[in-house]
Amino acid sequence: MLSFCKFILHNSKSGRYTAPVSKRYDQYCPIAHALGLVGERWSLLIVRELMHGPKRYTDLAANLPGIGTNILAARLKELETCGLLTKHRLDPPAASQVYELTAYGHELKPVMRTLALWGLRSIDPPTDADDFAPGWLYGALDTVFAPVAPSGSFEFRIGGEVASLVDGEARRGSIEGPDVVVEGEADAFYWLFVDRRWAMVKVEGDRELLERLFDAATAPAPGASVLV
Repeated sequence: MLSFCKFILHNSKSGRYTAPVSKRYDQYCPIAHALGLVGERWSLLIVRELMHGPKRYTDLAANLPGIGTNILAARLKELETCGLLTKHRLDPPAASQVYELTAYGHELKPVMRTLALWGLRSIDPPTDADDFAPGWLYGALDTVFAPVAPSGSFEFRIGGEVASLVDGEARRGSIEGPDVVVEGEADAFYWLFVDRRWAMVKVEGDRELLERLFDAATAPAPGASVLV
């Protein structure tokens, strides 16, 4: 059982946290410790859902098809005890209880980005049988593209979803006067990202700016291999 969690912030550039873990690997290793915090099934997907703002329990359940209510409740409790999320009640008239990442939880964002790029190396393109949670396009732009986006405005109309980037900030929906607009289906977006198949999408506006965005988003970290 998880013990009560205590946080200790030291006077340093980045805070230090002490937290219990739900799984131990009997070895002194920061990777093993991290997996003890977020390595349980569904944990990182819950973090993914909360990365873009607070959500109610019912919102999380709806966006995570296949998770049992008992498992969701257990994971939320574990992540809260470990200091990765907190829960609070919204002001009236909503008055709903929501879950929200703490600052410590939000520090997983670059980890999620790297994991997404790594996963794209082996995942197949989406098909008509694949389900996408509402808001997936905004989430993809915010996680993968926004941190490295060049100055400019981009609007993406992909598979029934619309989301945008403005000077490195992801936004939901359309924007006024974008520099470039990209339109296509989800599989076309996949192939544009991993293989630069331009024929499958419609591009209006500054294609060179769009190419710079995609080049920046897929640029390998020092010492890493190129995304293929």
